[in-house]
Amino acid sequence: MAADILLYHTNFVPVGEDQKQHLELARDLAQRMNFHYPETSPGVDAPLFTVPEPMISKIGARVMSLQDAEVKMSKSDPNLGACVFLNDTDQEIEKKFKRAVTDSGTEVMAEAQSPGVQNLIQIQACFLNESYDSVLSRYVGRGYGYLKVDTANIAVESIRPIRDRMNELLKDHSYLNDILNAGRTAARARAEKMLNEVYKRVGFIRQ
Repeated sequence: MAADILLYHTNFVPVGEDQKQHLELARDLAQRMNFHYPETSPGVDAPLFTVPEPMISKIGARVMSLQDAEVKMSKSDPNLGACVFLNDTDQEIEKKFKRAVTDSGTEVMAEAQSPGVQNLIQIQACFLNESYDSVLSRYVGRGYGYLKVDTANIAVESIRPIRDRMNELLKDHSYLNDILNAGRTAARARAEKMLNEVYKRVGFIRQ
């Protein structure tokens, strides 16, 4: 992971709060290499590696399970109702949100929402690009059913064009291979340039 980040002078890495510690390793490596192998050219003070910063979204950094809002939503969850997939049908998405676990209450409260309710509001906020409080204000005093149905409808409308485009692209293997090959060529060229600089500063000779 550190190599994937540092090879390409990455400034920001989108991660969840629970992954921030893993990025610290890449940062430590970059800082140590920059300290031990500074630029040797006269009048040049260019660090070897860019020290990456975590980019953590305020909303939606961790989307929680629809069946247990205490754990992160995961595609490997044995409960298929806990996770929404991009290739789910409209009906499957709707069913999953309507069956989302909230709590034993009946309506959304202005204060101290349960993890399940918080999760649905967060998901809506992400899809609509709104703040958590903005979405919450529309449901205070209303039953959970309204929140579930609205979130389901918003998710369906947001995921449908992604699914349709994905299915369209998957039919054209030639086009996808062209994209992969072009990306591989560009990535390899950038990586080679970075590796050459590393070898030069460390004092190794590339064969």
